[in-house]
Parts: sequence; structure tokens; C-alpha cells
Amino acid sequence: MVHVADTTDSLKFPILIGDIGGTNARFAILPDALAEPKAFPTVQTADFANIDDAIQSAVLDKTSIRPATAVLAIAGPVDGDEIDLTNCPWVVRPRTLIGGLGFEEVIVLNDFEAQALAVSALPEGGREAIGGGTVREGASRVVVGPGTGLGVAGLVRARRMWIPVAGEGGHVDLGPRTARDAAIWPHLETIGGRVSGEQILCGRGLVNLYRAVCAADGVAPVHADPAAVTEAALNARDHQSGEAVQLFAVYLGRLAGDLALLFMARGGVYIAGGIFQRIIPVVRAAEMRAAFEDKAPHGDLLRDIPLFVITQPLAALAGLAAYARTPRFYGLETAGRRWIA
Repeated sequence: MVHVADTTDSLKFPILIGDIGGTNARFAILPDALAEPKAFPTVQTADFANIDDAIQSAVLDKTSIRPATAVLAIAGPVDGDEIDLTNCPWVVRPRTLIGGLGFEEVIVLNDFEAQALAVSALPEGGREAIGGGTVREGASRVVVGPGTGLGVAGLVRARRMWIPVAGEGGHVDLGPRTARDAAIWPHLETIGGRVSGEQILCGRGLVNLYRAVCAADGVAPVHADPAAVTEAALNARDHQSGEAVQLFAVYLGRLAGDLALLFMARGGVYIAGGIFQRIIPVVRAAEMRAAFEDKAPHGDLLRDIPLFVITQPLAALAGLAAYARTPRFYGLETAGRRWIA
């Protein structure tokens, strides 16, 4: 078993592609370079002891196709032969996948690298604009996604290739801007004394924000999970849930504007993940867009940068499929992230 230290020009088909988040795991098989991915039902990570069992049960037991290659995007930094997921107890061991499940090659990426790959070729119908702005073709792009955690990745165009830039941008600091923020912030649960983006802008973060709103208002919280907060907001059941959802969108807009500045993302900022899609019906888009643009002295710059919600289903798998078909079009470094039998 060896590591391959450079990028790769081609992969051996059939190829298993997988998008592994903290809560859900989504798999598909790409039979060849011209075929559409054959998707399998989404599974819950909590239902399986490890990724090996999930692949065996959810994919290999359901098809006669035997994948030669696996390209997996996981929610966490890829480092070493034992790769921990940030919000899930699974540990990905590529050598075990090769030895136990018969793959000839395994490539492991960060899950938001896969989202960035998807953004490189997202069709018009796969995104919905929030406000104005103009996409500059070939310009840098950013994807940010509230889910089990908060993922962030950039996408840069250079030497006729799209180059995804992964990181842990979801853990940057968030601070109060308004008087209402200042009333809420002391009640937010912190990690190590700080409020990061992920402490507010993810599933558990929405609950954290809702509880802080309740504390600021002097009322007892009645919802214990993000689905309950979202449902209450969508149906106007209580003021605190509604405000929490609106503030969630405003804070996401602020962070998206920061990310646009960091990457000079004239190709747009793209919001991924299911949480935001569910709350779109009640989000005041104009307030979110205003928060995105409120970046003095660069308000004019932000007004020209588009902000999108990704609406294409299984976008990360589409990104992985694009890479798997033509790796040479993507400047994706595989050193330390590619294992061959």
C-alpha cells in the first residue's frame, strides 16, 4: 500500500462517490465517464458503527456493480491514515476500505471541497439569487453551508483549472453589531469562551440562538431541536423562534459578506445545506442581503457580488462526479489523500 504524492489525470471506473456529513451519508456510483451517477438512498451515520458498514449495507449489498475507485468527501480535515469526522464518531481508514471492501484506490476530500467542485459547474436552475450582483466568469467563488456544522470552502480559477480551497472557516469569530445582538450575545453558549460561526450557524447553533433569544426576553424555551425551532418559525407559533430564524439569516449574510471579501469572490457566494433551504419561505431576503453588503468601506464592492442559495439536489455528489470524470480539469492536490492497493 502506497501513498501517491501528486494530482491524478484519470481514475478507474466504476467509481463510488460519497458525501459524508455529521448526520447524513449520501452515496452514488458512476459506472463510466459518460453515465449519470446512480444514487442510493441517503442513510443516517448514527445507524452504522462505521463507514465501512454503511458502504457495504447501503451500496454494495444493493447492486452488482463493484466499484474500483472510491472518492469520498468527509466533514472534517483530511490528515493521515485515520481520518476523524468533526461531528460524527466515524473514523475513515482508507487502507481498511481497500482491504475490506475491495477498492483498488481511495481518494478522500473535505466535504466542502466537494461543494466547491459543484459550484464550478452549477446550472442556472440549480441556484436562487438573494439580491443583485453579477457573476464574473472565472472569478473566485465561495461556498458556505450550515448543516450539522458550518462548512466553508473557496474555489479559485488558475491555469485553466478550478482549484478548491478547503479550510475551517466555519470557526471564525462572530460578534455583536446591534443593540439587540448585544442583548442576546451574553446568553449564547460558547466554546472556550468564544462565539464562532458554527456556534450559531448550524443546526445546534440555531437552537443555541433560539435559547439566547428566549433568555434575553425572559421567557422559558420550549423547543429542544432545530427542526422544532424551524417548524415554529415557519408556522409563526412563537415570536422567539421567528426572531431566531431571521437573525440566523442575517448573521449568515454577515459571514457570507466577510467570506466574499476574503476570497474577492466576484463569482459569487453560494449557500449550501438543507437548513437554509427549509427556512427560505420566512426569511426576509432584503435584510439578509443588506447584512451581506454592510461592509464599509467596501459596500459598493459587495453590492456587485451575487449571493446564491444552492437548490440543486445532491450538489456535493454532482461536484464529486464532475471531478471523477475529468480530474485534470481540477487542481486538486491528492498528496496524502490518495491510497492505492
